[in-house]
Amino acid sequence: MSIYVGNLSYEVTQEHLNQTFGEYGTVKRVQLPADRETGRMRGFAFVEMSTEAEEAAAIEALDGAEWMGRDLKVNKAKPREERGGSNAGGNWGGGNNRSSRRY
Repeated sequence: MSIYVGNLSYEVTQEHLNQTFGEYGTVKRVQLPADRETGRMRGFAFVEMSTEAEEAAAIEALDGAEWMGRDLKVNKAKPREERGGSNAGGNWGGGNNRSSRRY
């Protein structure tokens, strides 16, 4: 399981996240997504820690905390949802259906 960290400063680095979350246990991995077109950080990250207890401690301590000028949103990451495929919304014409776009 991993932790979702939202409302991050755009200047944050993997090292910043390693240091901060490292105070609560062993950080196994940090993912800091960047925008494909601009290369700019997207304002969120995923942090994976060694144990559930370490993750819980980090979430408890950091959710809502002010860090680098921003109030963090920290919680358990939800599984990634599948995109596209069914057109359940009935938008057949391409229009403004985000799931039909190719990036």
